[in-house]
Amino acid sequence: MSGVTGHARALSAAAAVALMAWTGAAAGAAGAAPAAAPAVAPLKIGIIGAGHIGGTLASLWVKAGHEVLVSSRHPGQLEGLVRSLGPGARAGTPREAALFGNVVLISVPYGALPQIGRDLKAELSGKIVLDTGNPYPQRDGDMAVQARRQGTGGSSAEFLPGVRLGRAFNAINSGDLASQAHRGGERIAIPLAGDDSQALEVAQRLVRDAGFEPVVVGPLARAREFDVGTAVYTRLMTASQLRQALGLKRAR
Repeated sequence: MSGVTGHARALSAAAAVALMAWTGAAAGAAGAAPAAAPAVAPLKIGIIGAGHIGGTLASLWVKAGHEVLVSSRHPGQLEGLVRSLGPGARAGTPREAALFGNVVLISVPYGALPQIGRDLKAELSGKIVLDTGNPYPQRDGDMAVQARRQGTGGSSAEFLPGVRLGRAFNAINSGDLASQAHRGGERIAIPLAGDDSQALEVAQRLVRDAGFEPVVVGPLARAREFDVGTAVYTRLMTASQLRQALGLKRAR
């Protein structure tokens, strides 16, 4: 266990360096003399759960130049998906995805989240994690009732201790995620919530790279404002429409 933990810490450190590199490059360009902005380095994204949401985002992010590792307990079953995604994608186990990613997307039935948090605690520790899951009592049992009562921001943080958590891509249907990406005119908005500023910065970048417009709603406690059953859940809105619906100030 100590070897796995040490390896995970080393990879987390490497991930932090990579993230600081692209963030620093962008900040430096803002204060420099007029010149071509340096290219932003691609990210390595581990995807735990290769269903409709995870698979669609994998495709969109590969097209944007990122590397992805899609995963399941039976990675051999993902060979067709990986071939369709091209050379920027590979398949592996959830543990391999957690170790691989600078950023990790968890897109699984909500009832599986506590087990993932236990099984991959060391591998996910300190990493930016985006959680797309929604609790449905008919599928996930009693834990979903409590998660809805508490709000998914707080619940997911309890299930995934030690990560830099962001709620993202939970309030859009998979079909709309595929069909509305990079649409003409104003893009469809994706609400985000998180307590970690860098996690929110990375989440906003990945929302844009997927072809949507990010709207930061606030800290994790406010994720409940776009949970299942809210007025904005799975509704296709532009950023201005979403901000108005949630009573948010206009972005600066």
